[in-house]
Amino acid sequence: MDAIVVGGGLAGLACANDLTAAGLSVRLLEAADRPGGRVRTDVVDGYRLDRGFQVLLEAYPECRARLDYEALDLKRFYAGALVRVDGAFHRFADPGTEVLDAIRSATNPVGTLADKLRAARVARELREGDPEGLLERDAPSTLELLREEGFSDRMINQFFRPFFGGVLLDRELGVSGRLFRYYFRMFADGRTSVPAEGMEAIPRQLASQLPGGSISTRTHVRSVAPSRVEIADGDTIRADFVVVAVEGPEAARLLNGEVHDPGSRGVHCLYFDAPEPPMDEGILMVNGEGRGPVNNVAVMSEVAPGYAPPDRSLISTTVVGANGLDTSDLERAVLVQMKEWFGPRVEDWRALRHYHIPHAQPLQTPEKMTTARRPVRLERGLYVCGDHRDNASLNGALASGGRAAQSALMDRGSLELAGSAA
Repeated sequence: MDAIVVGGGLAGLACANDLTAAGLSVRLLEAADRPGGRVRTDVVDGYRLDRGFQVLLEAYPECRARLDYEALDLKRFYAGALVRVDGAFHRFADPGTEVLDAIRSATNPVGTLADKLRAARVARELREGDPEGLLERDAPSTLELLREEGFSDRMINQFFRPFFGGVLLDRELGVSGRLFRYYFRMFADGRTSVPAEGMEAIPRQLASQLPGGSISTRTHVRSVAPSRVEIADGDTIRADFVVVAVEGPEAARLLNGEVHDPGSRGVHCLYFDAPEPPMDEGILMVNGEGRGPVNNVAVMSEVAPGYAPPDRSLISTTVVGANGLDTSDLERAVLVQMKEWFGPRVEDWRALRHYHIPHAQPLQTPEKMTTARRPVRLERGLYVCGDHRDNASLNGALASGGRAAQSALMDRGSLELAGSAA
């Protein structure tokens, strides 16, 4: 066996694919019943429930390079959002895609006209040059960066906190401004979508590119070392290269402190079935009022009809942070807020599933992001990858997997060269 990849999330799948393409024999070990990591979709009563509100930003360079978008049958969100302010929804449109809507919304109460012009300027400036270079440029927190750009508190509180707070899972906007720049560019460069069959279609497509028998599921790893993996049943598997491709806290455990636990940002996602959609449009709705637990809402069946059975609607609600409420209290608080937003029709909603994801993203404060990319090579024969090595995005996970594979292949090349010289 040439290589063992521990973890079947996007990083592990990308790494395994690259190593396989280079001619190596690879075995991927996954603890769950199927690969995908945090990018999972459960089918419940005919509904497709992604484990947490997740989307694909089509402009991601790694996704463009590695995925067949046509085969995924992508379903797109409206390019913009509805912002809840003063008891009503106000449209915030992408001027690059929804030109007329952007003009019409210029004078709505979300921020000021000057703020909207400022946002257009920032988007134009960030679209110049290599998008990956935006991650290399030093930056303070997102909140500090927005203030440096001149955005008013009104605009920050009504739009940036709920919209980018949902993306970054941090309404306080303490995440590094590097990430804000990069995401802003990705939103400006392309559309936001989900695969017709749910987000898990992405790892499923990557897994299908591996040779049959490469993936071992329900395989729990006890420890790792260069060129060796011990699994829970006591067996030891040996290979020239071992790649640890699990989320940050688990990587820290397996590697005994050789990499640090990056910390965690959690999220709650509550799904509801409804006889009719509260909004008959595939658009993200965000909480610009700052009241209530829900940060953002989407009627997923309006984006991708296959997410719900015929003549039914699937509503996704996202709560950033735990807010100190237990499961039943949180569900009640969510429904109270949704009734304020959509009226008595919410009484007909039925709870489908509540996902609490304690580690949805690693912490990405300025102090944690002093370098855009953390090392993936620990020593010859032992490597690590995952979004905690790059950034918390589909693109970051895939890119880190590619970097780990490249590092292992470089070590293999140097070994072969040394052997031929001998």
